Amino acid sequence: MRFTDRVVWITGASSGIGEALARQLAGEGARLILSSRRREELERVRRSCPHPERHRVLVLDLCRPETFAAAVDAAMAADGGIDVLVNNGGVSQRALAAETTPEVERTLMEVNYFGAVGLTKAVLPHMLKRRSGHIVVVSSVMGYLGTPGRSTYAAAKHALHGYFDSLRAEIWRENIKVTLVCPGYVKTAVSANALDARGGRHSVTDATHEHGIAPEKCARAIVNAVARGREEAAFGMGGPEIFAIYLKRWLPWLVSRVVRRMRVATK
Repeated sequence: MRFTDRVVWITGASSGIGEALARQLAGEGARLILSSRRREELERVRRSCPHPERHRVLVLDLCRPETFAAAVDAAMAADGGIDVLVNNGGVSQRALAAETTPEVERTLMEVNYFGAVGLTKAVLPHMLKRRSGHIVVVSSVMGYLGTPGRSTYAAAKHALHGYFDSLRAEIWRENIKVTLVCPGYVKTAVSANALDARGGRHSVTDATHEHGIAPEKCARAIVNAVARGREEAAFGMGGPEIFAIYLKRWLPWLVSRVVRRMRVATK
């Protein structure tokens, strides 16, 4: 097994991609630290994993960076080190830019960008000391392009790419890897849990996500990319959302025209 006895810390582990990642990595022999804000759901995920006694729960709120140092200390004290950090926690958006309040925009950036950066910076000194580690960032196709109703979410994902590409160039000599993974549509509650213009819950599952790939398939693709040490990987249904990444690079004007015609589901 490729992750035997490696300590893997997963944020956003209480549902969706994070939950599927937990089971996949546990099946690969990893010892897990499972984090999100919901202890009961984390315990449910832990019990569903192979060898649940090998894994533990560490409640963490990505909007409270002042707690990160203590969380890292607790993880280090119990597990002796962190081999892989998976920055998976996040929240999406379903709101027009002109209608979104500044408070909602700050929340989206805090969770999706500053949370990942802050926790990484709290873990990084330990990896540098050991000269070993792997930082995984679950981004999105939105890290390559923006679509209506996702302005701040897309901004946060774009920012992750800039930050972690730069970080990778700084720490590769220390034997620390950085992998950016960019799923397309995945059949999770991400759209239902998305924030509307005033911070409420969108409460609607988009048709694109309803017909997206299963979280388990997404998790397998992520684990394979990490095991191979890939710097970046994008995957999904193989449909237009993945094709758009390449079109954006070579034919940006065409992507712009297509995106303008997309329907905006914000209600």
